[in-house]
Parts: sequence; C-alpha cells; structure tokens
Amino acid sequence: MSNSLLNTRDIQFQLYEVLNSTELTKRPRFAEHNIETFNAAIDTATQIATDLFANHNAQLDTNEPQFDGKKVSIIAEVKIAFDALASAGFIAGRQDYELDGMQLPEVIMAVCMGYFTSANPSTSGYSFLTSAAANLISIFASEALKDQFLSSMLTGRFSGTMALTEPHAGSSLADIRTSAKPTEKGHYLIKGDKMFISGGDHELTDNIVHLVLAKIEGAPIGVKGISLFLVPKFTLDSNGEPDQRNDVALTGLIHKMGYRGTTSTALSFGENGACIGYLIGEEHQGLRYMFQMMNEARVGVAMGATVIGYRGYLYSLEYARERTQGRHATDKPSSAPIPIIEHADVRRMLLAQKSYVEGGLSLCLLGSSLLDDINTLESESSIKEAHTLLDLLTPVIKSWCSEFGPKANDLAIQILGGSGYTREYPVEQYWRDNRLNPIHEGTNGIQALDLLGRKVWQHNSLGLQLLAKRMQSDITQAHSINNSRCSAWANELTQALQSVQKITMQLGADLATNNIDKTLANAACYMNIIGKVVAAWLWLRQALAAEDGLTKLEEFGTPNSEDNCFYQGKLQACQYFFKWELSSIAHDLALLTDRDDTCFAMQNQWF
Repeated sequence: MSNSLLNTRDIQFQLYEVLNSTELTKRPRFAEHNIETFNAAIDTATQIATDLFANHNAQLDTNEPQFDGKKVSIIAEVKIAFDALASAGFIAGRQDYELDGMQLPEVIMAVCMGYFTSANPSTSGYSFLTSAAANLISIFASEALKDQFLSSMLTGRFSGTMALTEPHAGSSLADIRTSAKPTEKGHYLIKGDKMFISGGDHELTDNIVHLVLAKIEGAPIGVKGISLFLVPKFTLDSNGEPDQRNDVALTGLIHKMGYRGTTSTALSFGENGACIGYLIGEEHQGLRYMFQMMNEARVGVAMGATVIGYRGYLYSLEYARERTQGRHATDKPSSAPIPIIEHADVRRMLLAQKSYVEGGLSLCLLGSSLLDDINTLESESSIKEAHTLLDLLTPVIKSWCSEFGPKANDLAIQILGGSGYTREYPVEQYWRDNRLNPIHEGTNGIQALDLLGRKVWQHNSLGLQLLAKRMQSDITQAHSINNSRCSAWANELTQALQSVQKITMQLGADLATNNIDKTLANAACYMNIIGKVVAAWLWLRQALAAEDGLTKLEEFGTPNSEDNCFYQGKLQACQYFFKWELSSIAHDLALLTDRDDTCFAMQNQWF
C-alpha cells in the first residue's frame, strides 16, 4: 500500500480554491512569492517528509529514546531528518529574509509542517517546538538575547522547548513554584521542577533553549506574578558557542502511549543553586508572552491531530478498496467477495473520517490565514478584526480538531478490523500518537472553560459577531447559486447560528447572576455546539468552492474528469456533516437550555 501522507489535491483545493491564498502575494511581505514558490516549498516538505521522516516512524515508536543516567540516546534517523528539515529552511520558514527565513505565509508553513507531522509526529516535534520558541524570542526578547540565540535556533543548531508544567500544579499555572532570583550580573538564578517537557533533553542539537515560566521573589500572587526566562542547557562563551553546562538536570524520561520518539522529560532547574536564566521582556508579563507560543502551539496541535487523522483515513481508504470480504445481501452466495468499500457501513466510517479530517484541515488553515491577516494587513481595523476572531477561535480549533482527529483514527482501526488492532499495520500507532492531542497544550475541558468563561464575552462578544458576519456572507452566497443542496445547507446553518446566539444570551444571563460554577460545569456542551457549527460553516465554504469547480469543468467540457469525482466527494462529505454531525448539537442545546445539573450536582462520595 502507498501509505500517502496527505491528499495533494485537497491541499491545493483548500489553499487556492477555498482560501484563495494566491491573493497573499499582493501583500508587501509576500510580494516576492507566487503560487510556484508556494508549491515548491510544499513539494520540498513533502519529499523530505516522505524520504526521511516516514521511513522511521514505526522504528522510532518501537525504539523510543533511552536515558542511561548521563545522556539521552535516540536512533540516528531522527537527527538526519531534523537536520534535513532545518537545512531546507523550514524552522525559519516564516521569518524575515534578513534572518535567512523564507517569509512564507502561515498557511503555507502550516501545510509544510503538516506533511512532516503526518509522516512522523515524534521527529517533527523537535522542529515544531524550536520554531515556536524562536518565534517568541524574535518578538519579545531583547536584542542581546536575539543576537546570542536566535540565529542558531533558526538554523537548527540549537533547539527549543516550553517549560510550563510542574508536578503539583499541572495545567494550573497560577500555582507554579519555580522561582527566579535576580543577581548583580544581570541574570537570574532559576530554581524549580518541570515535567512533561517535550524535547527537554537529547543530543540532536548543540544546545537546548528552554523557555521557563517562573516567579521572581516578591512577585504578585497568581498568574499576574509569572515571568518568562530563557534558560539554556549550556551557557555561551564570548563567541556565542556552547560553553559551561547550566544547572539544568534531566531527572527522568516519561514513557508515553504515543509520540514515543519525542522525549518527554522531568527537568530540575537549579538543584545546585547555579541555574542561569535570562529575563524575556518585562517582569510579571511571562504568561502574556508565553501565550504567544501556547496559542501557536494550540493551532499546531490541532494541525497535528488533523494530519495524523488524515493519514489514518487515507490508509483505511486504500485498504477498503483493496480488501475483499463478504457480499451484498442481494448477491448470490456463489458470487465473488466484494471490496469492503462496497459495504454501506464502511462507507459511513470513511465519510465520517473524510468529514473530520478535511473539515479539520479547513479549520486549521482558517486559523493560519487569520494569523497572516494579523501580521500583514495594513488596515488597523482589519487587523483588530482578525485578531479578535482568531482569539475566539483558537480554543475551538484546538479542541475540535484534537477530538475528531483521534475519532478518525479510531474509525480507521475499525475498518481494518482485526488487522487494525495489530502492530503489523500502522493505524494503531496513529491512534496512540493522536490520543495525546486532546491533552496537549491545555486539555479540551480547559479550552471549553476558556471559550465560555472568557473568550465569548471579550469586547462585548465582538468575536462572535464577526464570526456570524462571515458565516452570513457564505450563507448569502449559497442562496445565490442555482443549487438546492447548498441552499438547504445554508438554511440549516442559519438555524444553527440562531441557536448559538440564543443559548449564548441565556448563558450570559446565567453567568451575570453569579451562577458561574454551575453554568461553566456544562462548558463542554457549549464547545461541542460552537465547534460543530464552525465546522459546518467551513464545509459549506468547501461545498461552494466545489460547486464553482464543477461549473468550470462543465464550461471546459470535462465533466467526467478526476476533478469531477473530487468535487462530488466534497459535496457528499458536506451532506454527511450536515445530516450526521451538525444535527447532533440538538442534544447539547437541550442540556444547556434546561440548565442540566447532572454533573455539577454529583457528589464525590457517590462515586
């Protein structure tokens, strides 16, 4: 079996027919690019991912990194792949030409990195973390720190991490205990313990740059007292070369169900009282800076969940076309077995996967395109609109994709039957790798609390208003074309949007009357509703682009081409999503409307 990473035709469709990403080349930052340079970058990423990442995905899963008490050892193929990615310029892909970057749009970079993650989530994790850390340093760090560390990170000579989580606090960053003590030399002494730090130790690069959240002595209580520090594994000499080993110790590797090849570490900072850290930006602003990296990571996690789900979908699709088993109920017993894709229930599972992964890809690329707008639009009002909308959608993007990406993998296992449950086939690893993503970068429950407890109400709910405005634009377009299906889907989306607006008003009133804990107890229901409504909207957008594509095919007289099948598949997947997925929000709406307290009222002693 070919074991394709992603569907190239779908990538081209999403980028150029749905998002119209070629329009980005009219903006000054991307003026030297065109569709050929965009596709060249994607082709290069695809080739490296296929040749150097996919070739050791299963091997790395079986032979995970080992720590002998002195250093971490990883199979040689990981460094070869990491170095190839870095040498091709992808760590610095979004950065300025002056930094030897390619100044690629975020949507193109998202696709490029998506190929690496699809091929090998574990190995791609090191470059993903390094790129995100470098981006934060380039925005918030002092010129001195940039001069010392940024260039080496962008070339892949140094790698990066984000060190947030502490053993006792988990996701509750307000409770971190890692401390920072200022010195007369201008740096700080860091002391504390961090865990679940991906890429926290390895021998792939000459140095590792940790971005560490800590509290300066005397800082305000809670998140308002958190600062951000750059803590290298090795301090640098006067020539910028790694010199002395910093007081950062690996206390152990954590052994995971999936993503086994990305080291997950427990780190001790300052065990000997000599851990040097450098303040990034201003004191007590660390969480604000870190959210730059966290939000980038959340969209990245969503993309990872989507492409891992996508790879499982493509594998199970090809398997279903080749595997023969059983017959239709009306066939004679003597007839030959049929490919299992001919069975309606297998088609159901394939349609579900298609709707999840292609819908998830559309959602992730929307988030990336909004980031492009924030970075490159000239109108302040347009930038504010894009920023507000992305702020609202970030928890939705992270949660929806990381829920339905693993669901796609689960269905892929089911399609392969008994074979899917064995290590002789890759789909079980895809599911194990993907199962981390609903936990990664803030659990989906935390994302739901963020959405209902904060994001929806910011700027007098401007984000929700902007979202509704964009939806309405596509609804109007759907009614303007001569297609009864698109018009019907537009009507269903209108009804769903009205339901969102109605239930949001009710929840706002409940929160205003201080029923905060009880109202937020069902935040997951609200997230389910918003996520499916947004995904339905993006499926409508894909359907409109597919209709436009079919119209152009008829004009050119090629209605039976491969493109025709592609567009028909898009329309059928859209139909599936509206009939099988969007309709399910009725259950969550009922729970919220009735102010159901089943979970809130449950007592600890009753379990």
